[in-house]
Amino acid sequence: MATPLPRIAVIGTGGTISSLGASSLDVLDYPDFGQKLTCEALLDRFPETRLVADPMPVTFRQVGSTDIGPKDWIEIRTLIHRIAREEPAIAGFVIPHGTATLEETAFFLNLTLALATAQPVVLVGAQRPASALGTDAGMNLVNALRVAGSPEARGKGVLVVLNDEIHAARDVVKTSTYRVQTFRSFDFGALGHVDGDGPHFYRAPLKAHMPDTPFAGSELADLPRVDILYSYAGADGDLVRAAVAAGARGLVSAGFAPGSPSPDQREAFIEAARSGTVIVQCTRAASGRVAPRRHLRESGLVAGEDFSPQKARILLMLMLTASSDIAEIQQAFQAY
Repeated sequence: MATPLPRIAVIGTGGTISSLGASSLDVLDYPDFGQKLTCEALLDRFPETRLVADPMPVTFRQVGSTDIGPKDWIEIRTLIHRIAREEPAIAGFVIPHGTATLEETAFFLNLTLALATAQPVVLVGAQRPASALGTDAGMNLVNALRVAGSPEARGKGVLVVLNDEIHAARDVVKTSTYRVQTFRSFDFGALGHVDGDGPHFYRAPLKAHMPDTPFAGSELADLPRVDILYSYAGADGDLVRAAVAAGARGLVSAGFAPGSPSPDQREAFIEAARSGTVIVQCTRAASGRVAPRRHLRESGLVAGEDFSPQKARILLMLMLTASSDIAEIQQAFQAY
């Protein structure tokens, strides 16, 4: 007897993977002039998806991922929890998503999902629209379904699958605007690959992740404002002060490598920290740690470790829902 295919919930959010351009050569203007498929229509366009899984389509949004933010993250989290309760046969989840903010949605879910049976959750995107010549949408979607249905994917947190590679949500970043090999985990590499015979894992994440985090049990209705400030030669502190005045409870400094803002920015960040705003120091460099150096400790600033500024922002937002204690927040950056 044939083994039944795994039942996978596919939560469509839009993005390039679901987009149709004006022609098969439109790989540029489709976000502004094309259309986006519903999740069911996306699966129908690539019937091979039903050869590797029994997909259950759920259309959540049909937007570019620049339109997806913290409120949507919370709604997606709630939706995943509801489906897991109501559909006990679900073996895993796949979320087709635009690539611009895919890593941010993935990291938020990696910290906050509370799935009692730890079903795999896989985010997937594409660099070329579904209608394009040579689109990567179909194979990426098939591979994501394969990973979501794989017992080996359990216990590894939220995963990102594109270009035949499996990445940890914590580590992966988008590195190229148009190339299909855009997603990279710079310092640590992919967790594995998806070949013609299925997923193959070669390592596993060690840092804490869903469902074993304090955030997984939290009721999240809203997230506090946290802004990111970018450093560049000659930058002053005006934007730092403006963000504080706008109500930011936390700020992430995307500083020069290995983790320093301009002198005027530093003065403004220290001033903000003294007034109660939590400051996390990261780097604008593509990879590497910001270590808890003496000047950060003495100034009451948090070292952002190896997090990108955008992921540091998410962790800081979550921490600020429970605490503003600098020592606790620093410990969290080292734990996650």
